[in-house]
Amino acid sequence: MRTLVIGAGVSGRAAAHLARAIGDEVTVFDRAPAAVADLAGLYPTASGDWSAELLERADRLVVSPGVPERAPEIRDALAVGIGVISEVELAASVVEAPVVAVTGTNGKTTVTALIADMFTTSGLKAVATGNIGTAFADVATGSWDVVVVEVSSFQLRFVKDFHPRVAVLLNIAEDHLDWHGTLEAYAAAKANIFRNQDSGDLLIYDVDDPGAAAAVATAPSRLMAVSGTRLPVGGAGPSQGRLELPAGSVPLGQIRDASFIVDLAAAAASALELGVDLKSVAAIVSGFQPGPHRRTLVGEWGGVSWVDDSKATNPHAARAATAAYPSVVLIAGGRNKGLDLAPMVRADTVKHVVAIGEARDELVAAAADPNRVTPADSLADAIATAARVAGDGDTVLLAPGCASFDMFSSYAARGDAFAQAVRSLHESRPERQQ
Repeated sequence: MRTLVIGAGVSGRAAAHLARAIGDEVTVFDRAPAAVADLAGLYPTASGDWSAELLERADRLVVSPGVPERAPEIRDALAVGIGVISEVELAASVVEAPVVAVTGTNGKTTVTALIADMFTTSGLKAVATGNIGTAFADVATGSWDVVVVEVSSFQLRFVKDFHPRVAVLLNIAEDHLDWHGTLEAYAAAKANIFRNQDSGDLLIYDVDDPGAAAAVATAPSRLMAVSGTRLPVGGAGPSQGRLELPAGSVPLGQIRDASFIVDLAAAAASALELGVDLKSVAAIVSGFQPGPHRRTLVGEWGGVSWVDDSKATNPHAARAATAAYPSVVLIAGGRNKGLDLAPMVRADTVKHVVAIGEARDELVAAAADPNRVTPADSLADAIATAARVAGDGDTVLLAPGCASFDMFSSYAARGDAFAQAVRSLHESRPERQQ
């Protein structure tokens, strides 16, 4: 088999190494010459402008997530009948352990990590991989009891035989339309997570999410509904401070946020399906704390809470964040991904919006009331504006609803900058109180 890997990032390199390990002849292409410079001694490489002549030495393409489906590399391959797969598909073709796959517009990283922790706590050998950080292809040949894979819509777009024993579809809302083109194409890619399942497999979904509920209607697998607000029939959800599961119930600890409860329900149901004991599930649920930049309280000064939810990189996540607080001064903006920003700025709990980044003017235009939105030239300016607008009982919430790459290298860098600037602002005031 002659495999042409498109993209020399984390996913592409892992795919190249795995393809070579299983006996393929491997070539690696990346438009950036620097990306393949250190691979030249390992594989034939190519860089610069794409040339369809590279397809003459390929039986299949393995594409990295950052390569959009309308890219000429993919378009040319499909035109001449050369198969295109993702690194996830390649890795799944060799893995021997059962696979739990997790996708959704929001929450998939949290759920993937929770599931892996539940297996590990029970004494089983598990790994969290895929879009969460470590490439699936890097661990596919290891000896595992279970592999938990976070899969993005990009990765799912080009799967063929991918067949998880347990699949989790958390939600489907507008995101990455700059990559997929339409919401329908994005939803179809997400639905590929269960395309090859059968009646012996389990598909877990958020029954309260319209996108997920619609997608699973035609699924061939066994369905289990989960919820962050109620207990679905035959499913999992909260009741009287506990998480009710088909195998029993466990205490929820301090978590009352519905979006985190549904994550815990999905993770617990997944783990229990593949043999994790209820005690191990309970240990992870009761000790759960959201990850960094996920509604993280930076501090409280003068009756105003300051919260970092920089991980909210699309309007669906931002709107869910605003619903968690009764009165919000929302700092939003960044690089929009072709999405409708109006739902988050018009949310019922949003008192005022401070707009930043490339999407600043879009946010101003999207606001129903121009008096409830203020443009800012920088994050520091936005924080100062929010401090003037916010009053006792308000939450100043960084939930951008956009990618960070116009101003920062990542959502984490954006969140760190927010927290540092907020602390500096308040700690410089002699009258501060926390």
